Amino acid sequence: MRKLLVSLLLLNIHTVKAQVKTDSLLKDILFRNKDSLLQTVLNNPEEYRYQIIYTQINRDQHNKPSFKNYYFNVDKDRYFNPASVVKMPLAFLSLEKLNKLHQPGVDLYTTMLTDSGWSNQTIAHTDSTAETGKPSIAQYIRKAFLISDNDAYNRMYEFIGQQTINRRLHEMGYPYIRITRRFRKMTMDENRHTNPIRFTDAKGTLLYGQPMAFNHDSFDFSHINKMGHAYLDANDSLINEPIDFTKANNFSLEDMRSILQSVIFPQSVPSKQRFNLTKKNYDFLYRFLSQYPSETNYPKYDTSVYYDSYVKFFFRGNKQPMPSYVRVFNKVGWAYGCLTDISYVVDFKHKTEFMLAATIYTNKDGVLNDNKYEYETVGWPFLYQVGQTIYQYELGRRKKYLPDLSGFKIAYKKRVEDGRPAVKDADN
Repeated sequence: MRKLLVSLLLLNIHTVKAQVKTDSLLKDILFRNKDSLLQTVLNNPEEYRYQIIYTQINRDQHNKPSFKNYYFNVDKDRYFNPASVVKMPLAFLSLEKLNKLHQPGVDLYTTMLTDSGWSNQTIAHTDSTAETGKPSIAQYIRKAFLISDNDAYNRMYEFIGQQTINRRLHEMGYPYIRITRRFRKMTMDENRHTNPIRFTDAKGTLLYGQPMAFNHDSFDFSHINKMGHAYLDANDSLINEPIDFTKANNFSLEDMRSILQSVIFPQSVPSKQRFNLTKKNYDFLYRFLSQYPSETNYPKYDTSVYYDSYVKFFFRGNKQPMPSYVRVFNKVGWAYGCLTDISYVVDFKHKTEFMLAATIYTNKDGVLNDNKYEYETVGWPFLYQVGQTIYQYELGRRKKYLPDLSGFKIAYKKRVEDGRPAVKDADN
């Protein structure tokens, strides 16, 4: 009898966990937009595996925000590849680790030299996009947010270490997040080993040395995650079976949204879910979560390639300019047919703010790794329609107290045309 009760309890827990969350408000808002592509996607949730979370923000008379989440087709057990969104928590953890080091002279702007100590590890002693020509945590975070640079992610991964990344996120209340790999072809064992690192001053004097690290912790790979019906392997051979993401990075849409909220509005979450960051850290993050490539001198990006809405999917549309009075604090990701955007949107002119998180899978032929995904024709247009639908809804929503958004106004720099060549082919 006891075994039967335990079995029923476990079955009930699994059933609850697997439930799809949908709120009628968000569903109704989206279905009011009669855009044909939007409607096609919304009516085919199994094919496009989309998930959407709209967070309504209301302020009281003291400007204190409260949050209400509305869900559409959200399921923590429905896997999508998080791609570059994993760069977001690693940026936060990198700053947190720097603060924890308490090493004189070592901060986010200090030269960070990455060495090699294990198979397939690579060094990073220079950075041509930096004003100093040297790598630093600051420059890696800038590149990760401005255009979603992949090498920047790898270097932050190596600085924090695989074990620390996962332990820290789990203790913060995100037990299902799993960060297992760099964005380079490496074995599981190689990804467990992270590089030795040195911080040096302007003269090259060693300020702090970090030895190579190894993650001894095990991962829970009991939940199988597969997608598609075929894929191309490393030799471009067609494998006629789903690609297995069971041991890949795992990051649910709900956790992505929560982590962004914890940095944009740290006082709104329990203390254990806050990163240990300083006021200067927050100011730095707000700047580069929202800054455009055209406003940045280092790195200097080719703005015909990396235009202002390049990583602002909810406003990207047909590469049109961003509204001058709108800022989007966000992180996006795209890989294996999956497109994701996690955003906090601010409209200073109309005193409007909201959070929006969405993901979609576009892969008509069902083959992964063939670089044939419908990003241009389905993915980005869908996310744009979702973003603009919620934005227009928010513009018309009545609020008892209008928000004071001055805390998010930032004096962005103007690009200085100095003759330097602009980066136009970054690995992202």
